Amino acid sequence: MIVLAIDPGSVTAGYALLQQEGRKINYITSGILSFNSDDQFLDRIKDIYDQTLELVNQHNPDEVALESLIFVKSPTALIKLSQSRGAMLAALTQKFHKKIYEYSPNLVKSTVTGHGHADKEGIQKVLQQYLGLTNFKSHDESDAISIALCHLLNKNNKVVNIPRKKKSISKKMGNGLASALAHKIKDKVL
Repeated sequence: MIVLAIDPGSVTAGYALLQQEGRKINYITSGILSFNSDDQFLDRIKDIYDQTLELVNQHNPDEVALESLIFVKSPTALIKLSQSRGAMLAALTQKFHKKIYEYSPNLVKSTVTGHGHADKEGIQKVLQQYLGLTNFKSHDESDAISIALCHLLNKNNKVVNIPRKKKSISKKMGNGLASALAHKIKDKVL
């Protein structure tokens, strides 16, 4: 099974494709979609839609995973992000009806690193260890890879995005991917 993950954005969006064969997860490709920031925002919507559709047609994934919206300080930025995400969803829904999944940023971080508030560098360190990746074009790209990995690790769970009881913070790592790879990771990822 091949999953396409997208980290939505209104100027750039990260994407990643991972394949799962049995218990093995393989990296296929990842990158950045860049939308013309010189255009007026509403003119950019068509470009967002077209590039998303082109990405799907080029790689023909089985499922799609997206990061859910997050709270941002600027209402204008949130509106633009929402509209961009809507254009992406419009491009995806015809082909992927009931095959689009959404994950909160904290669930992605928790699944990948074992800590729901891990920083970007911590996420990249785990991706380097687990998938052997060394260069990321941007945080959008590494975020998309994390979303794809989160989806593949959580896809068999019937319940996703259920808030868990707060646990006291200890020196032990959580029970995510970083915990499973603790013997391979030299520095703790927190």
